Amino acid sequence: MTFNAERYHSIIDKVVIQIYNKYPEIEEVFGDRGKIKCKEDNVHHFHYLETADHLNQPRIFTDYALWLNNILVKRGMSSEHLIDNFRFIQIAIKGNLEEETVERFSQYLDAAIDLINSPKGENTD
Repeated sequence: MTFNAERYHSIIDKVVIQIYNKYPEIEEVFGDRGKIKCKEDNVHHFHYLETADHLNQPRIFTDYALWLNNILVKRGMSSEHLIDNFRFIQIAIKGNLEEETVERFSQYLDAAIDLINSPKGENTD
């Protein structure tokens, strides 16, 4: 399996726009570098989504999401930023990927959101 980030370029652009529309203060704090990092982070999101899907192991994505959430919170972001990012991905992939892929990715994203929102943030199967 070879990951092709270009496949997701237009989707990621839409997601980043949505994030910055909802949280304009992020641009004030992180500037243009923040947008670049946000795009890079979304490339990673899709890489983990694809890997989890290819191996039929949703936990690959949910473990990644919990790890990333901890990193982002330590850097001054909130869990809500990541949750919204995942929700914006769910919206942006509709009509832009195969319906079966949209369905599976949405399930992985929902599972990650649920874990991030859980009191312990524990990943259980």
